[in-house]
Amino acid sequence: MTTTALATRPRITGVGTAVTPASYSQQEVLDAFGITDPKVRSVFLNSAIERRNLTLPAQDADGVRTPESQGDLLDKHKALALEMGGEALRACLKEAGAELSDLRHLCCVTSTGLLTPGISALLIRELGIDRHCSRTDIVGMGCNAGLNALGVVAGWATAHPGELAVVLCVEACSAAYAVDSTMRTAVVNSLFGDGAAAVALLAGENHTPSPKGAEPPAVLKFASCVIPEAVDAMRYDWDRVQGRFSFFLDPQIPYVVGAHAELVVDRLLAGTGLRRSDIRHWLVHSGGKKVIDAVVVNLGLTRHDVRHTVGVLRDHGNVSSGSFLFSYERLLEEGVARPGEYGVLMTMGPGSTIETALIRW
Repeated sequence: MTTTALATRPRITGVGTAVTPASYSQQEVLDAFGITDPKVRSVFLNSAIERRNLTLPAQDADGVRTPESQGDLLDKHKALALEMGGEALRACLKEAGAELSDLRHLCCVTSTGLLTPGISALLIRELGIDRHCSRTDIVGMGCNAGLNALGVVAGWATAHPGELAVVLCVEACSAAYAVDSTMRTAVVNSLFGDGAAAVALLAGENHTPSPKGAEPPAVLKFASCVIPEAVDAMRYDWDRVQGRFSFFLDPQIPYVVGAHAELVVDRLLAGTGLRRSDIRHWLVHSGGKKVIDAVVVNLGLTRHDVRHTVGVLRDHGNVSSGSFLFSYERLLEEGVARPGEYGVLMTMGPGSTIETALIRW
């Protein structure tokens, strides 16, 4: 790619993250719900997760945390999404050296609750963002959706050079919690945590350097892979028995994702002259220990390559659509990315689908 062509690509000018206030170890979550089944406890304690941020249901007079109604969960989603989303958005803009008044497009992503109007409209009101800021809400696409949004907003940024756009992923996973004794629920309850992450994009040659003086990476290309034969393997749908939504993860998902990882990465790199060994930085979704292991094995990565992916899973659990941005933020904090180096962003989720993006510093 020529220098001129590279200069017109949208650049990632800032990133910011936020979580809910309360953090729990896996043992503390088990104790909170009085879970004693050895098989369920094993799922929690062998998850490679040390702590997660959650907003658990309040205890009643007997010290028992009773399940919340779907209405209460939707209220929780709205409250947590606005709190975390506002915090992540402000942190992202600060990193980008921008103000709320600079924002021209806001794209909000969530799968943990349905709101109409969406989070984007509510945040524009809550934060006093310019009423002429255009907006998009991407709802229900799951853990992969952060990259789907980045692809759409990269196109918007390219069409509006010099105008600031932000993708904001907000997942209040505490609002998608079910309480029962089934293994299906245990797998889900052992994995997810609350988290929000925002990323700022700006296209054109006159982009603003980050406050740290580093040249922000350009977004070069996207590639997707949908696996129709596994369309039911990850679902968040209505549970008629409990009268509420609940999440399902097929135990085979890590192997399905791993088996298709090479296919989509090879498609991403096709025509670029790059090989997998030329990629210096891998920012992979923290989808779970087995998912990460499957990606590492099938792409021939090292544990160092996925150190941030593993670290985010350990410290926050799976925070869904914003997970890869938590890893990206940690990479920036390391200060190891150098001009000319390439990175691959990778997410996976319901569909089943794998999303990827190629970036260059």
